[in-house]
Amino acid sequence: MSAPILFINGNVLDPEAGALRQGLGVLVRDGRIAEVASGIAAPDGTRIVDLGGRTLMPGLIDCHVHVTAESLHLWSNIIAPSSLAGLRAARVMSEMLQRGFTTVRDLGGADHGLVRGVEEGLIAGPRIVICGKGLTTTGGHADLRKRTDDRPGMMSDRLGSMGYIADGVDEVRFACRKMIKEGASFIKVMANGGVSSPNDPIHSIQFSRDEIAAMVEEAENAGLYVAAHVYTDKAIRRCVELGVHSLEHCNLIEPETAKLAAEKGCIAVPTLVAYDALWLEGKALGLGPVEFEKIDIVRAGGLRSLEIMRDAGLPMAFGSDLLGGLRKYHCMEFELLAKVLTPAEIIRSATLMGARLCGMPDALGRIASGAHADLLVVDGDPLSDLSLLQADGQHLSLIMRGGEIFKDRQ
Repeated sequence: MSAPILFINGNVLDPEAGALRQGLGVLVRDGRIAEVASGIAAPDGTRIVDLGGRTLMPGLIDCHVHVTAESLHLWSNIIAPSSLAGLRAARVMSEMLQRGFTTVRDLGGADHGLVRGVEEGLIAGPRIVICGKGLTTTGGHADLRKRTDDRPGMMSDRLGSMGYIADGVDEVRFACRKMIKEGASFIKVMANGGVSSPNDPIHSIQFSRDEIAAMVEEAENAGLYVAAHVYTDKAIRRCVELGVHSLEHCNLIEPETAKLAAEKGCIAVPTLVAYDALWLEGKALGLGPVEFEKIDIVRAGGLRSLEIMRDAGLPMAFGSDLLGGLRKYHCMEFELLAKVLTPAEIIRSATLMGARLCGMPDALGRIASGAHADLLVVDGDPLSDLSLLQADGQHLSLIMRGGEIFKDRQ
């Protein structure tokens, strides 16, 4: 193992309190935070990092990514050789880590091999929490076949595929068990229409109640939960009633449903930047009027949904959902969220809330004894200047994941 590291003379960001703590040292040893206190005695051989008044904060968590979506042309991701898809995903993950995201939750595509690749040091990227493939109905969101394409399935077992078709309760149960057997930490369901799929309008409700209830049961049997791709209020409420825990997007949610979701203990994951990026780049990417109509619908509701969920007390985790070349807009999500939420609320969403959805509430998103040593050194105070978390990590002078340093500009 590497030598211990002691951070001194800085401000330690406490996401729960939304405040900076002064006069504390943070000792890292064997990949974990060993001690947080004033006047820590450095063990022999310890590297001392003098922060000089800068901020030490937990690593960021993005709870909605697709690391195998190298291209916006989703079929090209599917037909790429799995070895090539894995190498491309490693590059995508490395870019994310350099922006300060030390953990990501993949919502369809990544497999256990990528999880192992990070754990074994083969990929210089964030730790990754996976669902396997997103479950979709025939013709639903993630079924990429055109109306005239009558080939069975869609090569769902390939690494670059984000979806898995399952119709009927029995197929759904098999699909859930397959994902769990292959390393999923949660189940993903496409419960609403989508922007990037060819046959389903945004308002379409997907999967029956019995099918979604079966997913929830299978997930709960394994100690896991279900995350749902949802936009409309009707689809969101249906999922909440059926026991879905993680609500992705939620652009068209209404106050009553948001309150119910909060009462049920759900967590929402807004992904506003995905639609702004498509709106900015759509014409150059060849999107047509039908796709732009979908984009306009969800984009218009995005900021309003933040207000509704905040006022209802529905916790929100940070998400981006960017595909292909649109990943260059990753950090713009902070800018969009800041139109409604405070920096403290946004940082909490990208640390503590993300840790809860990743199933590691005590090990991620906080600077505390025993937590993973996922740490960022920020050249300033992000609680007063959130732009310090933008610019693709330019304002981060040190990035650490699991005690290992991946950027060091001391």
